[in-house]
Amino acid sequence: MKTIYHEAESRGHANHDWLNSHHTFSFANYFNPDRMNFGVLRVLNDDTISGGTGFGTHPHDNMEIISIPLEGNLEHKDSMGNTAIIKEGDIQVMSAGTGVFHSEYNANKDKSGSFLQIWVFPNKKNVTPRYDQITLKNQDLKNHFSQILSPNPDDEGVWIHQNAWFHMGDFENEKSATYELKDKTNGVYVFVIEGAAEIDGKTLNKRDGYGIYDTDSFNLKAIENNTRVLLMEVPMNM
Repeated sequence: MKTIYHEAESRGHANHDWLNSHHTFSFANYFNPDRMNFGVLRVLNDDTISGGTGFGTHPHDNMEIISIPLEGNLEHKDSMGNTAIIKEGDIQVMSAGTGVFHSEYNANKDKSGSFLQIWVFPNKKNVTPRYDQITLKNQDLKNHFSQILSPNPDDEGVWIHQNAWFHMGDFENEKSATYELKDKTNGVYVFVIEGAAEIDGKTLNKRDGYGIYDTDSFNLKAIENNTRVLLMEVPMNM
């Protein structure tokens, strides 16, 4: 098993007053040639948005974009005609394909909100743009990994144009689970949203990232209560 460790404090940081963002991989004004991507996982941004502010209308193309709200409500509008509020417990996906414009604003005027913004390179270019969102059931996440994304439209969770699977779990202290890769040529990027966990003797704290590849499976054990972990299994070859 090969690994790569990204400590939370090593991430790129940009504070625009209305937006406080931490970048696991190179993004905007943060450039690190050693932190461009993990396989086809291109962007993992940890964003906090002030009340009533947000990202104005802007374009995307040929990218799979996943948003996971952590706190508060995020208002989404796009050129496909979709208007939606996504909140903690929701997963949103947008296949930009041939091109789409969208905006994202904090729907609450009086308090900040936070979400993870994730970009994955697609395995098909110039597809018809699409949008989807689901609401997770908290009980499905308790002490095991629950699938929230896959390549299959008929499978559990949302889907994207890529041979990728995302799982999320909420763990009590000392509880553990084994993750078996769906595709043995893939890698898994582990992101600790809350709490702390241990993988193969390596301690991961809140907002730490840990890339794992050249393995069929691995075991994760929570070492704090209320440990929430996101697993992103993705192809390692672009």
